Amino acid sequence: MIPFRKAQSCAVHVSGGEFNCAANLSDGFGMRTAIATAMVKYPIGELIAGQVRAMGVTPHYKMFDHDGVHGPNMAAVYSDRGFGVRGPVVFYNRSNEAAARLKPGDFDWNSIFGAGVRWFHSGGIFAALSETTAELIIEAMRQARNHGAVVSFDLNYREKLWTASGGLSRAQSVLGRIVDNVDVLVGNEEDLQKGLGIRGPQVAAKSKLDPSAFFGMMEDVLAKYQNMKVVATTLREVHSTNRHTWGAVAWVSGQTFVSPTCELEVYDRVGGGDGFASGFFYGLMSGESPEQAVRLGWAHGALLTTFPGDTTMASLDQVRAFAQGGSARIQR
Repeated sequence: MIPFRKAQSCAVHVSGGEFNCAANLSDGFGMRTAIATAMVKYPIGELIAGQVRAMGVTPHYKMFDHDGVHGPNMAAVYSDRGFGVRGPVVFYNRSNEAAARLKPGDFDWNSIFGAGVRWFHSGGIFAALSETTAELIIEAMRQARNHGAVVSFDLNYREKLWTASGGLSRAQSVLGRIVDNVDVLVGNEEDLQKGLGIRGPQVAAKSKLDPSAFFGMMEDVLAKYQNMKVVATTLREVHSTNRHTWGAVAWVSGQTFVSPTCELEVYDRVGGGDGFASGFFYGLMSGESPEQAVRLGWAHGALLTTFPGDTTMASLDQVRAFAQGGSARIQR
């Protein structure tokens, strides 16, 4: 909670949008998951690889040597959690990142997807890293669809990253080409407007928890991306850094679903969106109703804000109990 410029120590957490979902689905929900990513042969890489193993995620690595001067490096993201009226601060050091060097042809997708993969997921942060990463996502998505897998994407529009790689026009061009291949999209109104150039909602939201503005954009989303089957997002009203009201919504094949809302005492907010996505994906893959899938995502995202770091420490029983109206009473 100490501002980084005053910090004398820090805790190290392994995270990343795609890894967070894979780790959550493996460790929290008991599913078989894997990641395809870059890995650098140096101690930081060893630390990360160890956490990937610990969370039960199968790795497919493109390996890079580290020369000690020019890298490449594993990305570092620094943050403090904030407190009360002081908001959390996140800043990046992705200079000469190994993942930005990934390109089409680096992975044997036929072998990976031929092993029975049911779902492929990626996100907008990885897409923004370089000229080649978005092309790799598109290559993987097309191979996934050829093998009958569901394809999902988290828009995760980050203005700082896109400013460094071509700005808004390039972001919309690149993300639009990616979303042409997507079945399940995660993103809020701002993501849809800035990342995809979807016009703003016709209906003004009464509050941050009002889903009318989000649902009001679905007609325009479907008109532009007719392959789209599901669009979902979290809803969050921030009262202070440590007190939020939390909800989630989904549009599924023309039907709308809204979670309950709850008051959160937030320990660490970063990762809550990936927590929602992984719980929601679990529900859809497990044959739950769309309504229950939204509840599971909402419940898992809420629980994830009570842990340090971006990956889950919750069990499936805890998620299901909260989704059904559980409380914070002691469990004996």
